[in-house]
Amino acid sequence: MAHRWHNDLTPQDVTPEALFWNRRRLLAGLGGAGLGAIGASMAAAQEGELEVNSFEDVTSYCNFYEFGTGKGDPAAYAGQMHTSPWEVEITGLVDRPGTYGFDQILSEMTLEERIYRFRCVEAWSMVVPWQGFELADLLSLAGVQEGAKYVAFETLLRPEEMPGTRYPVLDWPYREGLRLDEAMNPLTILATGIFGKPLPNQNGAPLRLVVPWKYGFKSIKSIVKITLTDQEPPTSWNMANGREYGFYSNVNPAVDHPRWSQATERRIGGGLFASRQPTLMFNGYEAEVASLYEGMDLAKFY
Repeated sequence: MAHRWHNDLTPQDVTPEALFWNRRRLLAGLGGAGLGAIGASMAAAQEGELEVNSFEDVTSYCNFYEFGTGKGDPAAYAGQMHTSPWEVEITGLVDRPGTYGFDQILSEMTLEERIYRFRCVEAWSMVVPWQGFELADLLSLAGVQEGAKYVAFETLLRPEEMPGTRYPVLDWPYREGLRLDEAMNPLTILATGIFGKPLPNQNGAPLRLVVPWKYGFKSIKSIVKITLTDQEPPTSWNMANGREYGFYSNVNPAVDHPRWSQATERRIGGGLFASRQPTLMFNGYEAEVASLYEGMDLAKFY
């Protein structure tokens, strides 16, 4: 298809699987989803550079506030979230609104399911092999109407299975949103796999957004609703603290977070004491996405 995106990252650029999962020491809050298989070369190299935690240990340290604010809460409580069957409601300015089963979505996307190697960024940067398909394909399946300008997303809200939602940490359900041209960009995917492993519940099973030129909280987990709208949708962290978290949340080293600098980052794989390096504009995808923001004041629309 004409809109397919091709990157120049190689398997050698991919963060080794052991380092990716070693989040207790390296990273908090970035997850993925799992279907399919990855060749052994994807997870090879650099083993032994860091002491590797067990799988059980590393998957117990993540952010998914629906299960609690403690880093161990998602692993402790997410097992009670039922992910099968799973349905996604697609509504709003679409030709074919309705409830789409996860298996139905996958059957429609099977031929287009690909491996994507993206740089991802939180406090650290890394390269991750995701499996999935372009969000544009699912939106096209539903039929985007002419008046649509934004895409809104919602995470599952099931208090009987998600104890963190019993507390007003955020205004539940968790919400995120993109402008339509951002959503239709071929870099924007719905991830269904990572490192060839099924996604643990605490990391957002079974379907999550990945927007590699934005900060990690834009990549909403466990999606159950997608709405096409002509109005900018509310997003959870922007509602909670608009001064610190803008709607766009693009990686922009020239705009500091109010409480810290975003000008530099550390690359996972270089060790705990790796030197910092300059943060790349749009997380290294400037050539692919800068045109989306032409003429915008990116300090105002952060």
